[in-house]
Amino acid sequence: MEHSTHTLGGSRHSPAALSGVPRPARGPARQEPAQNRRRPGPRHRSRRPRTRLTGLGCGVMATAVTTGAAWLSEACGGDRLYGCLFLAVALVSAAWVRPSDLLGAAVAAPIAFAAGLVTTCGATGVMTELALRAPWLFAGTALAAAVALGRRTARLVSDLRRQRRARRPAATQAG
Repeated sequence: MEHSTHTLGGSRHSPAALSGVPRPARGPARQEPAQNRRRPGPRHRSRRPRTRLTGLGCGVMATAVTTGAAWLSEACGGDRLYGCLFLAVALVSAAWVRPSDLLGAAVAAPIAFAAGLVTTCGATGVMTELALRAPWLFAGTALAAAVALGRRTARLVSDLRRQRRARRPAATQAG
């Protein structure tokens, strides 16, 4: 059976490549119009990760991690550990949620807190534990809401600035 090296998309072992014939040099680089060129300078890089969670994904992630934190704090015997880990989960979930689902971060935090307590205390003791750990619950919920509100405000401000810049050249051309 004969084997062919020819493929539809070409091959790096094509006859021209194997013959040692140099390829022609590329032409001059194409110049972009001035309006399409980017301005030189440092590029703004976001410190937030590129991963974005939906509102439901934010709730699932927060509940899963908070449940693990509850089991860990139960094994280590510390209420303070559970509260600190919950604050971290609330912060991360508010930072990773999509901009269109920011409200979900503030709603998911207290639900995740209660779900973590149910797994360690049982359904009957959860009300007592919620009352005893209320400062942690309020702090985590407020933290998630503040991060979500800050992200929303920053997005609205950048949208307003972008709209203002888009209108400015039109106003100068009309005058």
